Amino acid sequence: MSVLADTSEIPVSRGAPVERTDARQATLKFAEAALADSKREGLLLAVRARWVALAVTAVTLPIINPNWEVLYYVGMLSLFAVIGWAQLKVGKTTGRSRPELFLMFCDLALLTFLSVVPNPWSTVNWPPAMQFRFDTFIYFFIFLATATLAYSWRTVVAMGAWTSALWVVAVTWVYLQPETHAALSERVRAATDSDIRLFEIIDPAAIGVGGRFQEITVFMIVAMILALAARRSNALLISHAGIERERTNLARYFSPNVVEELSKNDEPLKQVRTQDVAVLFADIVGFTAYADGRSPTEVIGTLRRFHERMEREVFRHEGTLDKYLGDGLMATFGTPFTGECDAGNALRCAQAMMGSMDELNLERKHRGEPPIQLSLGLHYGPVVLGDIGLNRLEFAVIGTTVNAASRLESLTREFGCAMVASHDLVQRARAEGKCENADFMHLVEKPACAVRGIEQPVAIWTRANGAPSPA
Repeated sequence: MSVLADTSEIPVSRGAPVERTDARQATLKFAEAALADSKREGLLLAVRARWVALAVTAVTLPIINPNWEVLYYVGMLSLFAVIGWAQLKVGKTTGRSRPELFLMFCDLALLTFLSVVPNPWSTVNWPPAMQFRFDTFIYFFIFLATATLAYSWRTVVAMGAWTSALWVVAVTWVYLQPETHAALSERVRAATDSDIRLFEIIDPAAIGVGGRFQEITVFMIVAMILALAARRSNALLISHAGIERERTNLARYFSPNVVEELSKNDEPLKQVRTQDVAVLFADIVGFTAYADGRSPTEVIGTLRRFHERMEREVFRHEGTLDKYLGDGLMATFGTPFTGECDAGNALRCAQAMMGSMDELNLERKHRGEPPIQLSLGLHYGPVVLGDIGLNRLEFAVIGTTVNAASRLESLTREFGCAMVASHDLVQRARAEGKCENADFMHLVEKPACAVRGIEQPVAIWTRANGAPSPA
């Protein structure tokens, strides 16, 4: 019996498209990890709860029964504490743990033993059936309750079944004990006269089969209810794991503040709309020639370090990483929601990227590697936003503004500069009022030039390599 058997209930439809199957498999992995973390935390919590319950029981037992013989039971509580410690050591977060299940059974067996076997320290000679009059069965509910903190619903049901079976064995054992207090029972019978029911209730030698049956029946009902609660809890945990996975996926593209905003809305990306957005293209100049003759490991390592720095600046300036383009990337500012300084954020992001590349090139120089030249193109204008695709959706940003930003990035080779920004973006950044003079200090205005794919000439601003980035 697996203590985390609930993960098997996540369906994977046969014959479904590959994308859906992959998504379900990814969700399954997230769910298994979430359940493993929950099991680990739950097991620790269950053991701590056990120790607290044992401590409370050790204090209350002498109050309920102020006799020296009760110290026998107080001492036996230490065995339950040791079993809890052992469960913490052998417990597994995933898969089947036979030692853990064995220790659970030992818990129940020890409690059953203490419930029906008379206290050897006791000086009172009572019939064995008198053990049932002390209502020790209620302590089984403590173990059942703590089991719901750490184990699957199947294990909770198994604990209910084990307890019921052990209790039946205990009752049978007491029933088979030789009669020792016949004279006492006869005196009780004489005192109750013809009232059979009263005699069965107060007879010290009576097992009370009806009461014992009621105990295991109620216990199984409670076990089933708690198992259902545990199953629902696991289902909610799996659902939460799926939500966290979606948030993780969003975090790969959007800045943290945008992810937080997206999580509060119902499917905002599916709303096709037009809005003004700042678009940024970044690329490595001459990367094809750089990669020629170098090992794949070196090439990929360079790209990873480059993208890591560029991605960090995009998110730091509240942008959205639209896509990687081999040795470049496309980022947008103002998606999926417009902000108060989208153009200014794009402009500051571009200049921060240049500063970050200067730092990277300094590191490369120390390693004896050639520098990397960055080129940037920025434009501001209307774009169309929305999901495209059927099964594999992609948040698309399309329109003339996107094409213009890409073309402006290509113009950096013609002007021999690191950045080309359209006049529309610079003008919008000034109008937003969030930028400082230092953000525009190193920009040089150029005459309007023709851009392929755009009818009217585009006024541009450039920034050369080597200019210090604003703080």
